[in-house]
Amino acid sequence: MIYRPGDRVALVHTTDPHTDLAEGDEGTVRRYDANLSQLSVDWDSGSTLSMLLDDGDEVRPA
Repeated sequence: MIYRPGDRVALVHTTDPHTDLAEGDEGTVRRYDANLSQLSVDWDSGSTLSMLLDDGDEVRPA
């Protein structure tokens, strides 16, 4: 899937054990690097945790 800045996403799963994000949290895509499968998201909660899509993190369109 291709993500564009401004797209809205919701968290399905993250492998990061240190985040307070939970399934269903929503955010806005800031940047997507297809080569690294890294999705930078400005989460509505204030978090800026990036999703590593090849390492088990998963989002869906919001």
